[in-house]
Amino acid sequence: MIYFFSKHKFIFYLLNFFLILLYLYPGSLLGCFLYDDCKLQPQITADFIVSTNHLYAFVLFSVVGYFTFNKSSQFITLTFYLISLSITLEILHYVIPNRSFEISDLFGNLVGVIIITIIIYLFKKNENIKS
Repeated sequence: MIYFFSKHKFIFYLLNFFLILLYLYPGSLLGCFLYDDCKLQPQITADFIVSTNHLYAFVLFSVVGYFTFNKSSQFITLTFYLISLSITLEILHYVIPNRSFEISDLFGNLVGVIIITIIIYLFKKNENIKS
């Protein structure tokens, strides 16, 4: 599966495009399609301390990113990109109409990236010990 994503980088770029589109659209694109109401945001599960929708989105995005760019030299660059993107997209909600900055959304983004980053780091470290 890892090799599938590294050979088909367009999947990561396409997912990147859709993530940015969903974050920067003034309102909710998913709400428009699912409920015919662009002001209604679909909720996958109940929020706890962090926004679970944002957590799930960045977990999926991070997993695909790390499977796509699985070389050790790309690990730090991709980690920096994922963290920067998660912060930037949430800060842009200050200026986008019908969107608002929420700290729980930002934490959801960051927790999603950090969880997968730690898991991938531990797998890579374990892989290096076995080699």
